[in-house]
Amino acid sequence: MTTQHTTVAMRRCIGSTRFGIESHKAPADDIPPQPSQKDGLGRMCHTHWRAYTNALRKAAVARKAEETTDVPAPEPEPAVIEAPEEAPEPEVPAPRKTRRAKATAEPTEADDDER
Repeated sequence: MTTQHTTVAMRRCIGSTRFGIESHKAPADDIPPQPSQKDGLGRMCHTHWRAYTNALRKAAVARKAEETTDVPAPEPEPAVIEAPEEAPEPEVPAPRKTRRAKATAEPTEADDDER
């Protein structure tokens, strides 16, 4: 019986110190593809990539919630009721604009003389 030695290519998962993900070595099959990278592979293993993106999303939600609570709500102004001193004058509607008649393009005698 022969034993085959297979070598599994290992790559380094960079982790994230911001979110407490330690860097480690992971099988290359566990690294998702990333077309924008030189070698076409990402920099984190699949499990840690999911944890990282989840942590980013939660941080963004927390940041938005914090921004909305920092801004104080405008206080409504107290209603002040004032008695009218004089009766207001009735508003006069603005005069309506009339349309001009469209010019007709009929030749005149002066135009015939110029030809």
